[in-house]
Amino acid sequence: MPKELYELVKLRALILNGCSFCTDMHSHDAMEMGMSIAKLFAVAAYNDSPLFTDAERAVRRLTDAVTRLDPATGVSDEVWDAAADEFSEEEIGNLILAIATINVWNRIAIPTQLEPPVRD
Repeated sequence: MPKELYELVKLRALILNGCSFCTDMHSHDAMEMGMSIAKLFAVAAYNDSPLFTDAERAVRRLTDAVTRLDPATGVSDEVWDAAADEFSEEEIGNLILAIATINVWNRIAIPTQLEPPVRD
């Protein structure tokens, strides 16, 4: 998975979960790897931004569905099919693992009240 795509997965889940520590850390990581500030800010409004590809939008929808997972409904066919149109089964498996992993980190950082460092 391209590093920028992986950072987009993490940032979207972090925004949904409201984890300030992880959002700070991964937004700085994204900037250091060259992601534009405009694209970084647009992660919150993915669907409306022309800065994202169809594949990135499919990943955003999959990230939203897995992060907000409803055990009764799971991930909708529409979301799954959009991801399957852009990625192989192996890539989708890797995406789900990436989404699950960042969600686990949020479930550690939020209850332990980790705070982002003070930056200049």
